[in-house]
Amino acid sequence: MNNAAKTTVLAFIDALNKEDFKAAKAQVNDDLTFIGVMGTRNGAAAYFADMEKMKLKYEVKEAIAEGDTVCLQYDINMGGGNTIFAIGWYSLVQGKISTFKVVFDPRPLLEKAGR
Repeated sequence: MNNAAKTTVLAFIDALNKEDFKAAKAQVNDDLTFIGVMGTRNGAAAYFADMEKMKLKYEVKEAIAEGDTVCLQYDINMGGGNTIFAIGWYSLVQGKISTFKVVFDPRPLLEKAGR
C-alpha cells in the first residue's frame, strides 16, 4: 500500500471540504483530468472553476491505496439536501493527482431536477 498516495488524496478531499482551494490545487497536476458521470474537465483550472462554485462536501467512508492508485468511497453532499454515495478512483503521477473518475447513480439528482 502506498501511504503517500493515500495521504495526498485525503489531503485533497480535506482541502475541498474546507474550501481551501489553494491547498487542494497543491495536490494535483496542472494537466489534471476529471471524469464524472455528468461530464469531463481537462486541466486543473477548469476543474477548480467548477469546484469553487459547487462547494461540494465529502464524507469519506473508506480509502484503499495500491501503488499510485487510490480508491475512495464517500458520501458527497451536493447542497440543497442532495447527498449521494459515490466512488472516486484517483491516479497519481509524481506524487500528485493526475486523473480521477467519480461514479455514482445520477437518477435521484435528475428526478429532483425534473428530467
